Amino acid sequence: MSGKQTSDWDGYWKESQRPLVSLVFILPMLTIYEVGILMGHTQHRNGADAILRNWLNFAGFGQYFLLPLITCGILLSWHHMAREKWKLTWSVFYGMFLESLVFGFSLLMAGQLVMRVFTNGIVLALSLHNQFGKFISYLGAGIYEELLFRLMLIPIVLGLLALAGVKQERWRMSVAVVLTSIVFSLAHYKFDFTLLNIHIANSVGDSFDWPSFVFRFLAGVFFAILFLKRGFGITCGTHALFDVCTLFLERK
Repeated sequence: MSGKQTSDWDGYWKESQRPLVSLVFILPMLTIYEVGILMGHTQHRNGADAILRNWLNFAGFGQYFLLPLITCGILLSWHHMAREKWKLTWSVFYGMFLESLVFGFSLLMAGQLVMRVFTNGIVLALSLHNQFGKFISYLGAGIYEELLFRLMLIPIVLGLLALAGVKQERWRMSVAVVLTSIVFSLAHYKFDFTLLNIHIANSVGDSFDWPSFVFRFLAGVFFAILFLKRGFGITCGTHALFDVCTLFLERK
């Protein structure tokens, strides 16, 4: 590989991870999702979105567009605190989309393999009838699930582990990836229990089963590593495109 090609790749690798670039990359998905929900094109508000809005409502902030504004604010603040340049290289977005598409399709194929190990499997087939609402919902899931479980939860777990005296960064990263992936997987299921006199319930989601839990855990690990290595934007794009690709899946 020539020196120029190496330099171009290094430039793309760093540019695609910048918070401002991530924000611009996810902004079309975020806009389609929020406007689609507002206009009633879908009732499929994803779980992470609902959790975050419930937290805001509990704190007394129920304004509809506050959550997407906070999402944008987090990325802009991160960009400012990292002292990154306020300049965009527009060609990088083509690479980010292609990278997200490759990662998303690879995860879809891995999911096929995992499900076939446990069950008779899911097979690829066209199943697009009345799926526009789900398409909009999946765009939101790609953003808000990554916001909650990766951008917010991973730094919190890393901070708590550091306070607990875990000095080796490799161990902190490994534990954070595993713990957040378990929480990510469990958040997709209905549950109702009491822990230490605290009632914890989730009425939205699937009934628990091990095959889907294992795959969602592995997907959480994949997204966490992708977030740490490739940044927020590509992780959101990969998650959203993976979810959109599942519109072509139906059980046989």
